[in-house]
Amino acid sequence: MTNNAKRMNMGKVAVLMGGRSAEREVSLMSGQGVLQALLASGVDAHAFDPAERALSELQKEGFQRCFIALHGRFGEDGTVQGALELMSIPYTGSGVMASSIAMDKVMTKRVWQAEGLPVPRHVLVHPAQIDSLSADELIQTLGLPLIVKPAREGSSIGVSKVQRAEDLHPALRAAAACDHDILCEQCIVGDEVTCPVLGEGDGARALPVILIVAPEGNYDYQNKYFTDDTQYLVPCGLPAQEEAAIQALVRRAYQALGCRGWGRIDVMIDGVTRQPYLLEINTSPGMTGHSLVPMSAAADGMPYEALCCHLLASAALDYEGAAA
Repeated sequence: MTNNAKRMNMGKVAVLMGGRSAEREVSLMSGQGVLQALLASGVDAHAFDPAERALSELQKEGFQRCFIALHGRFGEDGTVQGALELMSIPYTGSGVMASSIAMDKVMTKRVWQAEGLPVPRHVLVHPAQIDSLSADELIQTLGLPLIVKPAREGSSIGVSKVQRAEDLHPALRAAAACDHDILCEQCIVGDEVTCPVLGEGDGARALPVILIVAPEGNYDYQNKYFTDDTQYLVPCGLPAQEEAAIQALVRRAYQALGCRGWGRIDVMIDGVTRQPYLLEINTSPGMTGHSLVPMSAAADGMPYEALCCHLLASAALDYEGAAA
């Protein structure tokens, strides 16, 4: 079957974008990029914003597949995936359980640790503990600088790099404004890289590693999406053996969570020991003009339009074929 024939068989497709998370703005950019690529490929694709329309309209309007370009809560965390399972509409990306676990940085680390995969030292803090928390004890455990972040946010929203003890409690309160679980994490000093994975199970394949060089090492929301100051190096320039080891590591991390379709895993490499540490996984990565999965895929010979069609073709259900 030709690629065009496959695309014709994808039926009526909804590109889910926008949503209600703090990453709504980025999701709209991702969704518009995906929508235009699918339309250019001859797919009967339509924009669909769950913040403005009930998901039940997907079934009423006869949509046969969904490309999830939502980021963060109510889109990347298993909630939309569960609704689509109930409506038997195949969707891109990981299923309910993998999406839910991957959205929670603490739970993700627990799974990876159980599988013997390397993660930075970390401590879970609840907002009720902030006032009584000893900064000295936490610093003794994690060292300085340390990273404070909401457990269930993306795009570096609510993230702080704490350099001094007196800055810890303000950083915790800033993270608590975004989530009721706060992750405090050892800061690994060295190279920051990211690596996408496509596929499922034994067929999962890691794409080329990207080395991220952000201004003053600050890869925040602004430098991710709205400036051209951050450098993304692909080929990454790492020794071939080191890149291959990172690809093998992220593939194992992806499989450990039961992910499918696609994902992107962020890694820090200790500048002295060269030990890589897994930070987090995105199961609905960005697809904007600054996004990294399209960049890595292009370096692997898969341009943006082809990537979108490949992902759409992989749309599936956790319980596809199960008795109703």
